[in-house]
Amino acid sequence: MTKRIVFTGGSGKAGKHVVPWLKAKGYDILNVDLKPLDCPGVNTLIADVTDSGQVFNALSMHFGFEGYDKGQVPGKLDAVVHFAAVPRVLINPDNTTFAVNTISTYNVIEAAMKLGIRKVIIASSETTYGVCFAEGDKDYHHFPLEEDYDIDPMDSYGLSKLVNEKTAKAFAMRYGADIYALRIGNVIEPHEYPMFRGFLEKPMTRKRNAWSYIDARDLGQIVHLCIEKDGLGFQVFNAVNDTITTKEPTAEFLKKHVPQIPLKREMKGNEAPLSNAKIREVLGFREEHDWRKYV
Repeated sequence: MTKRIVFTGGSGKAGKHVVPWLKAKGYDILNVDLKPLDCPGVNTLIADVTDSGQVFNALSMHFGFEGYDKGQVPGKLDAVVHFAAVPRVLINPDNTTFAVNTISTYNVIEAAMKLGIRKVIIASSETTYGVCFAEGDKDYHHFPLEEDYDIDPMDSYGLSKLVNEKTAKAFAMRYGADIYALRIGNVIEPHEYPMFRGFLEKPMTRKRNAWSYIDARDLGQIVHLCIEKDGLGFQVFNAVNDTITTKEPTAEFLKKHVPQIPLKREMKGNEAPLSNAKIREVLGFREEHDWRKYV
């Protein structure tokens, strides 16, 4: 039976790649956004996810006119994927960034739980590790960055994502639901790989991203794996690709450029400092788009 999915923010940078990827897997999808998405077979409902009433409606409506032909009201969704957000700092005032991101996430998870939907995937962020939008040059506590790290952002965006993870955990405990938070790395679209040449020439410009990234198409695979994996309760997953974006192997590069940052364990080969070991081991993620194939 085809799974019915509501995807918020599907018109954004990541969503416009993830939604077609999921559609190709056979899901029936409704995109909820403030602007349309050009994806055959996926309708967009124009809605403001900071409005609780609009969210409850969005999660309980027909996906399109064909729904009316069935002669019954829409059934319960199989999952909700929540990507809608102010995507970074310096787009809106800080208080607006924080308010939009936290209230929208609360609204989406609350509506899902109260409508009986027990699978929600939310977009958290690499910024929770506290360096991406830090004031000045801040060091990570250690490498690799894994999901048990003591996250400590100082900016409005990273802080909103930290709060969202706590919100997700609270609802997961209360309702016995599966809510997975993806700490998404720097999203790279297929046309953006030429930028990596600059990354390699000036590697310290990538410290804020922990020399890591996520191909938008591989992010689609991760979301698919999350939808299909049941029974984990609340989980946080780093959503990043496998390898460091430097010329040197990881341990050699880190020792040369950031020797003051300790290693929590041995870093082998080209392992990314922002580790995706958990999604590989728990979800079965297999990278398809290593940057070295394109640069």
